[in-house]
Amino acid sequence: MRSADELKTALRQRGLRVTPQRMCIVAQLSGNTEHPTVDALYEAARLQMPAISLKTVYQTVHDLEALGEVRLLDVGTGQVRVDPNVEHRHHHVVCNACGRVLDVDVEFPEVTLPRRLRRGFTVDAVDVIFRGSCEQCRSKS
Repeated sequence: MRSADELKTALRQRGLRVTPQRMCIVAQLSGNTEHPTVDALYEAARLQMPAISLKTVYQTVHDLEALGEVRLLDVGTGQVRVDPNVEHRHHHVVCNACGRVLDVDVEFPEVTLPRRLRRGFTVDAVDVIFRGSCEQCRSKS
């Protein structure tokens, strides 16, 4: 994710206003490796801006996705996750117990869709999700 100043410029170039609410959400995502849910971003933003709406948070993450600054993930935990690590392709590991999501930097160049199954599709990307239990959840049981 770009710096706050770079994002301000990018938002303005897209005709979007640079609001305190948007910049609060950007601050929540900057350097965040936890893949927060939109609801978690909302709760964190409310601590700083009690009047912020959930709709504003959703709109902001969708605007950031359109700018290529975040990736919205559905990893099967029931909530959309926000991944600000868009600098390079990566995969994810998901804890079945707590829903924690972490980046996995590994490539699978041999994973392809067989030609007979494509049926008019052009594959642009492959996403691999590893599922299991994180260390914290394993130590609880």
